[in-house]
Amino acid sequence: MRSNGIISRLRKPCLATVPWVLGLIVLLGFQPVAQALPSYARQTGQQCAACHNGFPELTPYGRLFKLNGYTFGGGQSDSIPFAVMTYASLTHTQADQPGGASQWFGPNNNIAIDQTAVFYGGAIAPNLGAFAQITFDGVARRLAWDNTDIRYARTTQVFGAETVVGVSLNNNPTVQDVWNTTPAWSFPFVASALAPTPAAATLIEGGLAQQVAGLTTYVYWNRLIYFEFGGYASLSPSWQSTLGVNSVSNNSLNGVSPYWRVALQQDWGRNSFEAGVFGLAASLSPQRVTGFGADHMTDIGIDSQYQFLADRDSISAQVSAIFENQNLSASGNPAVGFAANTHNLLRSYHAKASYYFEQTYGLTLGAFRVQGSPDALIYSSSPTGSPNSTGLIGELDFIAFNHGGPDFWPELNLKLGAQYTYYPEFDGMTGSAATDNNTLFLFAWLAF
Repeated sequence: MRSNGIISRLRKPCLATVPWVLGLIVLLGFQPVAQALPSYARQTGQQCAACHNGFPELTPYGRLFKLNGYTFGGGQSDSIPFAVMTYASLTHTQADQPGGASQWFGPNNNIAIDQTAVFYGGAIAPNLGAFAQITFDGVARRLAWDNTDIRYARTTQVFGAETVVGVSLNNNPTVQDVWNTTPAWSFPFVASALAPTPAAATLIEGGLAQQVAGLTTYVYWNRLIYFEFGGYASLSPSWQSTLGVNSVSNNSLNGVSPYWRVALQQDWGRNSFEAGVFGLAASLSPQRVTGFGADHMTDIGIDSQYQFLADRDSISAQVSAIFENQNLSASGNPAVGFAANTHNLLRSYHAKASYYFEQTYGLTLGAFRVQGSPDALIYSSSPTGSPNSTGLIGELDFIAFNHGGPDFWPELNLKLGAQYTYYPEFDGMTGSAATDNNTLFLFAWLAF
């Protein structure tokens, strides 16, 4: 799900070098994992702030733009809608990581150009558009396709009200969603690939990203009610390898896995409120092992979002909870040995609140909690065999050009951020075993 670029690294830089590092980062450029594309600004003639609150969270106009197939016009550019994004970072963890944070990187204070991506972002034909991403991962040093959403949409009238009807072809469940509560586009919008992260996550939280192809159809009635339904199927190992995805240990879906989404959104004045549910049901062959039955995963999520968007001040809040039921008939078979139990539960909770001043200076506070059944084989990295983790995230942002770039490059955008993650609990561990994973992440995120 992440992208990358060329890597630069120092094994033990002093933190006093950070201002110089960030200055160098700005000159070099960098890439994000999001939808705030300058090609959209060129196509619509709008500033980034029209579609995005804080870059890349979507505004009501941004959600309409996406639902209508990325085809809104109004700009003067006739160029092919390509865009480039890249981000670079410095990652400092409270304790060194023995053996290095990753291949080619030291145990701490790592500098990297994490991701560099090229996008096709905009209209293809009348009513047909795309958000399609190819990314070079500067940490793994790998080129692959990334989040992709190709959609056809038309607007009609149903019961006298505006109704958008569309179809999305995409490669990651929830990547087509327009609220920043579902996994593909939820906070944190960018995070370090060189810091420890909790072992447990529900399937819908990136477990199938870029490994599948999905087709869903949706209806958005009266800018009030949203309904979507469709299904996902695994790409073959050869296709995954061709597209740059490591397919050796990926789970394989058996047949088509249904996906659903229902949401209610109400806009009034400068306010917007959404509440909804989403879910995925999957039959899996774990790590492509066959002949021992199948695992069955059911993810059910609930979410809500509030935004207040004024000329000077903007406030937004998102919450979500995902409940996963795991029937591990195959993984728990002693002949397979991927799980100690044949039935587990997993719960994932997320909350986030942001304030932006003039869409330039931002403060975000977030929290997450993962908890579930202990399993000594699935969570073998933890001495407790527990998936339980709790994290608190604080982020300060400066977005230089949300209201338009410099005269020589009007669609340029730049986001500088400082993010800190604190772990009261990490994979079932508390005390220093958890807080040693605390992470300071400084990043520069450039789009052009």
